[in-house]
Amino acid sequence: MTETPFDKLLIANRGEIALRVIRTARRMGLATVAVYSDADAGASHVRAADQAVHIGGAAPAESYLNIDAILRAAKDTGADAVHPGYGFLAENAEFAASCAAAGLVFVGSAPETIRRMGDKSAAKAAMIEAGVPSIPGYLGEETSAIALRREAEKMGFPVMIKATAGGGGRGMRQITRYEDFDDAIRSARSEAMSAFGDDTMMLEKVIENPRHVEVQVLADRHGTVLHLGERDCSVQRRHQKLIEESPCPAVDEELRARMGRASVKAAQAIGYEGAGTFEYLLDEQGRFYFMEMNTRLQVEHPVTEALTGLDLVEWQLRIAMGQALPWAQQDIRLDGHAIEVRLCAEDPESEFLPQTGQVLGWDPDSSLRVDHALEPGAEVPPQYDSMIAKLIAHGPSRDDARRQLIRGLRGSAVLGLRSNQGFLADCLAHPVFAEGAATTGFVDQNRCDLLPDTPRGEADAAMVLAAVLAVGQGTQLPHGYAVPVRLGRGGSVFDLRVRVAREGNCEVELGTAHMALRLTPGAGGSVQVTRGAVTEPARLVAGEDTLWLHYDGRGWGFTDLRFAPQRAVEEAGSGRILASMGARVLSVAVAVGDRVVKGQVLAVLEAMKMEHAHIADIDGTVRAIHAVPGAQVAAQALLIELAPDAGAAETP
Repeated sequence: MTETPFDKLLIANRGEIALRVIRTARRMGLATVAVYSDADAGASHVRAADQAVHIGGAAPAESYLNIDAILRAAKDTGADAVHPGYGFLAENAEFAASCAAAGLVFVGSAPETIRRMGDKSAAKAAMIEAGVPSIPGYLGEETSAIALRREAEKMGFPVMIKATAGGGGRGMRQITRYEDFDDAIRSARSEAMSAFGDDTMMLEKVIENPRHVEVQVLADRHGTVLHLGERDCSVQRRHQKLIEESPCPAVDEELRARMGRASVKAAQAIGYEGAGTFEYLLDEQGRFYFMEMNTRLQVEHPVTEALTGLDLVEWQLRIAMGQALPWAQQDIRLDGHAIEVRLCAEDPESEFLPQTGQVLGWDPDSSLRVDHALEPGAEVPPQYDSMIAKLIAHGPSRDDARRQLIRGLRGSAVLGLRSNQGFLADCLAHPVFAEGAATTGFVDQNRCDLLPDTPRGEADAAMVLAAVLAVGQGTQLPHGYAVPVRLGRGGSVFDLRVRVAREGNCEVELGTAHMALRLTPGAGGSVQVTRGAVTEPARLVAGEDTLWLHYDGRGWGFTDLRFAPQRAVEEAGSGRILASMGARVLSVAVAVGDRVVKGQVLAVLEAMKMEHAHIADIDGTVRAIHAVPGAQVAAQALLIELAPDAGAAETP
């Protein structure tokens, strides 16, 4: 077979993905080229590469999805190979073909293979032909809403509607009732068109309470295909993965061998080359069903690297150079257990709403592998995915890895925007996950435990922050009177009273709750907090309008209301519809003068590749519209104003 050596590698991606590839490429002696958009001009991956090329605007279509701009960057820098990372163009057959036409080595599979497996309908047909068990569904050519609704009725609800070009949970909806079908397919089509440029849909029967299990394969151009074990990716929200582990707690040696053989056979049947992943649903009886194949490296590949000791990016590059895999299947050994969590800029308390803004503090725990591109001052923009870091633990047993990850996750501080840090720790500590029994329904089935109405630890964090504000940096004189401290968080207001004694000792009251503390200030906003005989660290940074505290393993954002005027706080029900995040206005569904009812969708915003409907909070009439489709809006920007129905009290 022909070898295709190369010396300079362009990475057609951004952030931690680009940094991950650069790290291995540099170790292999390859020169590296980064590309960046307007939003990433100061990003760490730009500085990490040997060369960097600006390729366009912040919107993905203007930069990271702009094939011509990326090819020009390769030509201008003399790159002779392109690694697409694991997002954007990684599974784009046109991009792979364009690279080949430009004389560039594409680090991935052949365009025709990418095209075949990227179409979920065609991929499923290929797997059925290869004898791989597949989920029952509809793969017909007629994909109108009427035809799909008719097929769904035949199949029986619940059904899953999926974008055939999709991935990452986008363009995907589970439908349990006939009445919800039209709204679900409209939303899925819109999301799919935005994410993939293709809104073709297919149907699958829902497998009740399954696990999501995937098998990693490596295939060279000399005919060798190996599987590297499986990963359990069942803990998800919005069909997007949050926690991944290897091996799967429900897979024994016999099932692992069967799933591995099926995946190898499937890869051979399609002539696959490179690193790839076959994704399956595993039911309670141990039957597995093919869902899709990802013709790229997965976000969760570090857990496989931890168990096998292999660098999967290295072997992607070596395979692309034409080198042969030097092992047989029996040479692959899995050592211990590894678990990964995806740290995301999102608010679990608000249905995992994406968050954007500046990272003010970042201090990852040194005991874990942490893949990230974060640093103080870095911006998390609305145009890209909400994942900001991956934290991975590896231990001799599952429980060792789980405990290590909980401790390391809680010990990592990310401040400046809300994240899912505390939620992830709660998932890892939950008895169902600890027992290895989590399925794809884990989050919904345990929502009350994982997402209580009153956030776990919120009041304690408010009391610690009040004490830090009252004591300051140790310059406050002791006093016997109570200092009032008013803090806000979300829709809650905390009225606290702090009495300061000598040497950083203080007493904090919040309603009937009481806390005695001793604070020992340190450098860079750090402080040691002692409650009784227990001392633990905290860290405080101040944002433009929010105080950020890392305490008890979680990040908290509070508004300092000590000097705010005493006026009514604008609440839900005001008729003023505000942007829930920095985002692009996708559509506005009403006009001035329209009559609307509470709960009606007024506008849809798009941020971090997801759609977010903004609804009427009162019955009334549209008074004014400030949102323009296609425009970028800041968080809390006024979108629409409603006039309440006659007789309703209007918030001043």
